[in-house]
Amino acid sequence: MSWSELERLVEEAEADPALGRGLRHCRSRRELLLACWRLGYGITGRDLRQAWALHQAGEHDQQNPQAWGSSRSVP
Repeated sequence: MSWSELERLVEEAEADPALGRGLRHCRSRRELLLACWRLGYGITGRDLRQAWALHQAGEHDQQNPQAWGSSRSVP
């Protein structure tokens, strides 16, 4: 998945209250991934783990999408 795909998901969820509510009701990472796939987003579990790790490390920077491709190991 590319950074732009993740941004698209977030932007569409923020613009569409029904989509945002649906995603917030997912109770597990698996449910969220299934919902994303059904909606046409090619997001994987690894993508979510990497995005979460970057967020937790304070590296989430919308102006620097190259941070997405960092070689940092993600659990």
